[in-house]
Amino acid sequence: MDWDKLRIFHAVADAGSLTHAGDKLNLSQSAVSRQIRGLEESLNATLFHRHARGLILTEQGELLFDATTAMNKRLDTASARIRDSEEEVFGDLRVTTTIGFGTLWLAPRLVKLYEQYPDLRVDLMLEERVLDLPMREADVAIRMKEPSQADLIRKRLMTVKMQLFATQTYLDAKGTPESLDDLMYHRLICQNVNSAQVGAGSNLVQHLLTYEVQSLLTVNNYYGVLQGVLQDLGLGILPDYVSLDDPRLIQVLPEIESADVPVFLAYPEELRASKRIAAFRDFVQEEIIAYRKMLRQKEKT
Repeated sequence: MDWDKLRIFHAVADAGSLTHAGDKLNLSQSAVSRQIRGLEESLNATLFHRHARGLILTEQGELLFDATTAMNKRLDTASARIRDSEEEVFGDLRVTTTIGFGTLWLAPRLVKLYEQYPDLRVDLMLEERVLDLPMREADVAIRMKEPSQADLIRKRLMTVKMQLFATQTYLDAKGTPESLDDLMYHRLICQNVNSAQVGAGSNLVQHLLTYEVQSLLTVNNYYGVLQGVLQDLGLGILPDYVSLDDPRLIQVLPEIESADVPVFLAYPEELRASKRIAAFRDFVQEEIIAYRKMLRQKEKT
């Protein structure tokens, strides 16, 4: 099968248009059209339904597009491994993690990574959906549970608990709760139990809502919860690590916390020798060591 025709087919299927694919490939529309017709003739199959608004893949076209997508990902992997054979750390690194961990813990620390490796280009993908690392949707992930795929290298980084926090300004105005029964006099800020989040956090929210909480603010991620707390709106359920980075946060009802949430770093086995992965892994581990040291110092005071 002609590789050039497959490359052009993939571009057309991705763009949904001969013109847009031609612009991307620096080919005329007629040249792209000839290549697609030639591919269809060689396969004795129709790959696209043509209509006024563009092109839609046929069932046969969908099968071929799945194959070319997998091929492109394999080529990306090979390209990354070839680049990683160099001693220098540079190029693209796609990192995925949750919105909360990415915005509250990882992103503020990336300045140290860039100081070490200024030629590294990090694409930080923050979402609750678990991206498929073996299919190269991302290069490395930090997840709030142990990855299930067998072909991943994984390392447990730390343990997180969800706890209650408020600002001193809020506590001075509304009082410090002494027991869960006091929640009725306070506004609770938390993630909606139906939003994507770790089970331990959701369980803690559901438990606290069994008490007579009169006022409630729900947000679909921990960054939003943190902003509500910092604006003196109420008591917020947040990961424990936020208090080390922001002295404005005061823990309340310290006996109330979620079950442990394990944090794992994972990447595909095929990227074991990647210099970019190794640089990021070492950076995260060094930051975890510094975090644990700060935590021990805080516990002593």
